[in-house]
Amino acid sequence: MTTKPLTVSFLRHDLLASFVVFLVAIPLSLGIAVASGAPVAAGLIAAVVGGIVAGLIGGSPLQVSGPAAGLTVIVAGLVQTYGWRATCTITLLGGLLQLALGASRVARTALAVSPAVVHGMLAGVGAVLVLAQVHVVLGGSPQQSAIANLRELPGQLVDPRTHPALLGALTVLVLLVWSRLPRDGWLRLVPGPLPAIALATVTAWSLGWNAQRVELPETLLGDWSAPVLPDGSLPAVAGAVVSVALVAAVESLLCSVAVDRRRPAGVPRADLDRELLGQGAGNAVSGFLGGLPIAGVIVRSTANVDAGARTRASTVLHGVWVLVLALSCGPVIEQVPLPALAALLIVLGIRLMDTARVRDLRHHREATAYYATFGGVVLLGLGEGVLLGIGITAVLALRRLTRLSVRVEHLVPSPDDGPVPPRTHVVVEGTLTFLGVPKVTRFLQDVPSGSYVDLDLNVDFMDHAAFDAIHQWRLAHERQGGRVDIDEVHEAWYERAVTGEMSQPRKAPPPARWWAPWANRRRRSEAELDAPEVSPAAVLLNGVREYHGRTARLVRPIMAELAMEQKPQHLFITCVDSRIVPNIITASGPGDLFINRNVGALVPRHGSRTPDDSVAATVEYAVNVLDIRTITVCGHSNCGAMAALLAGGTEVDHLEGLSRWLKHGNHSLARFLAEEPPGTDEPPLTRLCKINVMQQLDNLLTYPWLRDRVATGEIELVGLYLDLQSAEVAMLDRATGTFTPVPDTSIPDQPPQLEQDIT
Repeated sequence: MTTKPLTVSFLRHDLLASFVVFLVAIPLSLGIAVASGAPVAAGLIAAVVGGIVAGLIGGSPLQVSGPAAGLTVIVAGLVQTYGWRATCTITLLGGLLQLALGASRVARTALAVSPAVVHGMLAGVGAVLVLAQVHVVLGGSPQQSAIANLRELPGQLVDPRTHPALLGALTVLVLLVWSRLPRDGWLRLVPGPLPAIALATVTAWSLGWNAQRVELPETLLGDWSAPVLPDGSLPAVAGAVVSVALVAAVESLLCSVAVDRRRPAGVPRADLDRELLGQGAGNAVSGFLGGLPIAGVIVRSTANVDAGARTRASTVLHGVWVLVLALSCGPVIEQVPLPALAALLIVLGIRLMDTARVRDLRHHREATAYYATFGGVVLLGLGEGVLLGIGITAVLALRRLTRLSVRVEHLVPSPDDGPVPPRTHVVVEGTLTFLGVPKVTRFLQDVPSGSYVDLDLNVDFMDHAAFDAIHQWRLAHERQGGRVDIDEVHEAWYERAVTGEMSQPRKAPPPARWWAPWANRRRRSEAELDAPEVSPAAVLLNGVREYHGRTARLVRPIMAELAMEQKPQHLFITCVDSRIVPNIITASGPGDLFINRNVGALVPRHGSRTPDDSVAATVEYAVNVLDIRTITVCGHSNCGAMAALLAGGTEVDHLEGLSRWLKHGNHSLARFLAEEPPGTDEPPLTRLCKINVMQQLDNLLTYPWLRDRVATGEIELVGLYLDLQSAEVAMLDRATGTFTPVPDTSIPDQPPQLEQDIT
């Protein structure tokens, strides 16, 4: 019963996609083989093996493998150094190394390579390609290095050969025109390289132009011979094997990740370790048969996804079509002019040098590594350039990890404070190692003698040299009559060093300052613990001072924007309980919530006779003046008001105002008594706290003007419940009358664009 739908889907998606990828692969495979200094048949063999072997074994169903432009520099150097047959042996050994890496399940470590290095490498390869293939387009031959190609270019430009130059110009023109055709037109179903090469071939053949043509053996494997061991030192050969294996692996895995971002629904996620096994098997087979190294190719993979591929069948079939063409259409392929393929590679090389990448990397301050890798690949070689780029990224990472900032604020006492010593606030942030000791001590030495110092250490690490420098300064400063109050905001590195507990680091960082209670803000010395208790008013003022010293400057720009007008988005009704902080549980800030707090988070019903209209006034102002469209009632566990209701109000009889106010909760209590307890072990107080949220939302609907706007969808009512023990918030499902966890979903980002520069 399922055969027909599967067949129709296969014909509609994978079969069509395989033809599209096949049309892309043919000209690229021929051109990359020519640019690598390898036999043209090697490019076709690699395309066949990449499609069939890597396609069947690999872990990325929609990725298409084959000869890659990013490997041309390596292969060209190997051919010049060891010869073609030995290069095939290196490819085979590189494939075996990839198989070992895949079996070790270390594929994801390749993704640790900085994008700046990868893009710099590809841009360098693109520049080398352009400099080499320009000579072919002009009728000459490429030199052995990019510098030599650049040196010989002026002479080649002065005396070009007409026919090759015209064929190259024609190819580039067709590619440019094709890229500007409407995307929804039927012509765009045919990849641009195919008509460009076809038109150049027909033109050269019909006009009899003199240009070098592709050379093929009589059969695809006609020139095959057994693998030959490279003639060179073992370290050099091993380095070549590692270079081929790692560069091809990194390109393939990055391509696989990029393709995986755009996979259609129903397509399984990429298995990177299996993909590395597929790449290893493909390279081993390709090297044994006399083909180029293979890697995942973004140009072909993009074409595969855009053509609607759904399974790995499209990848495998494209390899079959390449094999059929190579076996049956050799004479046609031999008519392709080399200048046309060179022009195709020039366009490909220019696309590899993507300037948009430079802008992105500059934003992240990684352009230095990009330029270093680019220059290294062009001037020194691919391996040397990549190592240079990795070294630069390591230095940049070390610099960022050891970055340290020190701020000093001299607090001027008010005349009303009397004769108090000067106070200095020093903030140290970052990683505090011996590298930062000179900077920190320079600031500390400028602190006036005898002053009070608040030293905030917001550091994620402190080594012994840094601790010793700070500790010795503290002792010296206190001997001179000063006072040093050290407050560690993140980890207690200094405190552990003083107490000798460095071998037992904290398992969790202390609470963040901005939401921790006053009692948890600062670790007090033993002398302070023995001192008389500070009055609550003094504690409050200390909190204000801390706000002025730490937070005011951070929120000042926001408060300045809100100073003249507020535009809150939510009316938030909750209890006065000191454990409830609405801005914490909603991750909101100034100007977001219009808050009403009262005992029990109660909403008096419309028409009830109460001397307190504050809740009704708040709702009216929020909806009719501030145009708020969402009203939230938030309850919490262990609510004292609900406990008083549950006890019949006897505990608060002597509190006249509170007793009168709690009568507005009688409807919640009646609802609690009328409802059958659910089949759970929830305590009665917990049930009443949750029912109270539902009842207060119903009380809001007793206001006719509000009920009408809720009915039309203009205003939304939301119920929340905070469990104090777990610090988790649940949301009321009004249809079922139950509280469920807030789903861990966020607004989806725009789907990332598939990277176009890994070829």
